Amino acid sequence: MGSQPSKELEIFENPQQQNDYVIKIEIPEFTCLCPKTGQPDFATILIEYIADKKCVELKSLKLYMWSFREAGAFHEAVTNEILEDLVKATEPRYMRVTAEFNVRGGIYTTVTAEHRADNWEPRQPVYL
Repeated sequence: MGSQPSKELEIFENPQQQNDYVIKIEIPEFTCLCPKTGQPDFATILIEYIADKKCVELKSLKLYMWSFREAGAFHEAVTNEILEDLVKATEPRYMRVTAEFNVRGGIYTTVTAEHRADNWEPRQPVYL
């Protein structure tokens, strides 16, 4: 695997397929370009998912996120594209992608997109 941007997401087998456990990945240095002005947009991307059989490999995820750096994209579109690509690669039980964009023109934007597998129901939480 090189050190160039890539749209290829590598996966590995979930080592604990019998358990519903949450994987959280925070990417604080996401950048893309405003499709209207060409100026950079900066965001923190939070990925939360419950894997089924596959997990995303982190170096490939880093290179995937890097691939947006020179791309023009609306916040809503890029958040949903990330979700769709990750769901296609990993086929999770559940996944949520939240993009918290930095202020631009006095406005903060947060976009959240979710996926839930058709046959998956979350377990009831235990409160102690």
